[in-house]
Amino acid sequence: MGLREDLLKSIWHAFTALDVDKSGKVSKSQLKVLSHNLCTVLNVPHDPVALEEHFKDDDEGPVSNQGYMPYLNKFILDKVQDNFNRLDFNRMCWTLSARKNLTKNTLVITDDDAFKIWCIFNFLTEDKYPLTLVTEEIEYLLRKLTEAMGGSWIEEKFEDYKIQLNAKQQCLSVWEIIELIGTGHFSKGMDRQTLSMGINEVFQELILDVLKQGYMMKKGHKRKNWTERWFVLKPNVLSYFVNENLTEKKGHVMLDSSCCVESLPDKEGKKCLFLIKCSGKTFEINASDKKKKQEWIQAIQTAVNLLKQGLPAPHKEARQKRKELRQKLQAEQEALEQRMKELQTANESKQRELETMRKKLEEDAVSAAEEERRRQQTQAELQDRYRTDLEREKMVRQQMEEEVAQKSSELEQYLQRVRELEDMYRRLEESLEDERQARQDEETVRKLQARLLEEEATKRAELEHLHLQQQKAISRTEAEKQELEQQRIVKEQALQAAMLQLDQLESERKEALEQYGEVMKKLENAANKTRSWKDKVAQHEGLIRLIQPGSKGPQLITNWGAAAFTEAELNLREKSWQEKKTQ
Repeated sequence: MGLREDLLKSIWHAFTALDVDKSGKVSKSQLKVLSHNLCTVLNVPHDPVALEEHFKDDDEGPVSNQGYMPYLNKFILDKVQDNFNRLDFNRMCWTLSARKNLTKNTLVITDDDAFKIWCIFNFLTEDKYPLTLVTEEIEYLLRKLTEAMGGSWIEEKFEDYKIQLNAKQQCLSVWEIIELIGTGHFSKGMDRQTLSMGINEVFQELILDVLKQGYMMKKGHKRKNWTERWFVLKPNVLSYFVNENLTEKKGHVMLDSSCCVESLPDKEGKKCLFLIKCSGKTFEINASDKKKKQEWIQAIQTAVNLLKQGLPAPHKEARQKRKELRQKLQAEQEALEQRMKELQTANESKQRELETMRKKLEEDAVSAAEEERRRQQTQAELQDRYRTDLEREKMVRQQMEEEVAQKSSELEQYLQRVRELEDMYRRLEESLEDERQARQDEETVRKLQARLLEEEATKRAELEHLHLQQQKAISRTEAEKQELEQQRIVKEQALQAAMLQLDQLESERKEALEQYGEVMKKLENAANKTRSWKDKVAQHEGLIRLIQPGSKGPQLITNWGAAAFTEAELNLREKSWQEKKTQ
């Protein structure tokens, strides 16, 4: 938004305030006073003769807004430079407009707060006259004000108000906005001072471009002493005052793209220090805590980045984005409405075409009736022919039904045969499963026999070792014979115990052989079942190929496993053991 558009908004309020009877026109004497005041606050040289010359053709009566605009643009706005106090300009326009429109009886805010709301309204409104604030900007303003007061935004409350607003109108004038905020409709529970502080904070951010403000300690350049100052950060300058009333300015730091902010370590008893380098000067600042320090560093760095990129203040950029979004939505809405109009026009055209077609159909219906009469006569002739063809078709259909019935019977027989084969295959699988289970039992028994034979061999080795010890003991001297005799007795007892254990193992081995025999019987039964099912399957056209186990000859089972050694070797081992036992 340019300077001219901003000025025109405030001037529009002043012009409409001078229009007492709301006719859209203002007397020339009032325009002279308004023009003189505008030239004064805008630092523009006033030329009263130019006003008389411009309106010399309008001697009949007052001048309208359209008639005043050419003079305003040519002799005032075109000469305006950005060297005037905007607050004084806004205050002058506010004074003219508030005198007529502001109602103070129901307001809980001061005139200064109402003026700030008026300025904020001019900032947020669009360049469409009469000036009004749309619903989105109303929500933005109320949300900012609630956050500034430290309250929580109640979305449901605004939605209810939005419904009421849409039922009447979708925008508010500046005086309605002042009344909405000034009556405390959205600030219930807040005192006047809190509301005033919230309005002032929003005013400073949106109108005065204040990015951040607050108390901090500053180190002097000459005396090097630390003094508390009220700092105010704007996009291009960091000013510091004696207090927050901004009555006595102590200095400022002009920001540019070369400025930088650095954090400093604690020193001189000061914590939370940071340094601002700008235009060959350095400023040491001490924040109250680490959070404030980080906020200030980030805010100053943001201002420097905006200067580097040539961007406006964040709230101005956000306002422009909201405006562009509304324009985009409005354009889409207008396009949709245009499309609806086109569709409506097309629909009306279709309706006319349908009406024309209806009339044409009525005309065709008359000719179609005659055609129908001729068609019925022809149809009667064809019916006899069709009847003959129908009887012939019935005979053909009957023959086809008989063939279908025969095919269905053959299909049922085939399906029954398939089911029988599936049942036979299922039983064959069960038999194979029994055979696999029998083989698993056989393997379990074989492992058990191997373990028993291994234990038996261990015991036999122990007995042989005891026997050798006894033989050595007998060959010793007679003097040791008695002692060795006692030891022999003890060892004989141990040998007897070992023999008992050996007998027990022998009995367990026999039981394992019996179990093995049972498993072999089961395996043989399973093999018989498999052979019987193989014969049955062979009778059904060989649809299923039998899966049977390989041939298995008789095997010798010993304690050392299947076929560990022959029967002759086993007999030699038993004979050798018996000889050693009798020695």
